[in-house]
Amino acid sequence: MNTLNRLASAWLSLGLLMLVSVGVQAGQDCKPTLITPSTPKSDFVFDDSKGVVTNLKTGLMWMRCSLGQIWDGKTCNELASNYSWKDALQQSQAYVFAGYSDWRLPNKNELVSIMEISCVNPTIDLTIFPRTPSAYYWSSTPTAPYLDRSWSVNFYNGYINYDLKYGKLHVRLVRTGL
Repeated sequence: MNTLNRLASAWLSLGLLMLVSVGVQAGQDCKPTLITPSTPKSDFVFDDSKGVVTNLKTGLMWMRCSLGQIWDGKTCNELASNYSWKDALQQSQAYVFAGYSDWRLPNKNELVSIMEISCVNPTIDLTIFPRTPSAYYWSSTPTAPYLDRSWSVNFYNGYINYDLKYGKLHVRLVRTGL
């Protein structure tokens, strides 16, 4: 086998190995001993009866489930729904949950504040926000100068991006709690 064929074979093997390792990835990967957790559970007050959690550092109250999911007192059931940015804003304005009617779409910085940087797939603490999809979530923050886009946060890897407002992304609502 000549050098070129060996090199091609090695690259092919490496590519297959990478595909297999991606395909068998099973759930969240956290490294709290290597990276200091950014959202420790001690920063939150839980109200399991209502399905909300309040961050003591920010004063924000969060729905533990994404829109489309249902809180059963212990976890989130059902699949998270996807919304365009306009629909996400409208949903938040009309949403009544846990006895509150002042829910809203979080801004980019608020959404980033619940990311858990010591975890990926998803980049969020699943004991605080159970069954959060490893996917993009809308923020209320539009981009400048692109008026047809808004900022989003990818809870697979923590990537912050801007997306076209007609795209369909997940939603988690927030309110000023304290």
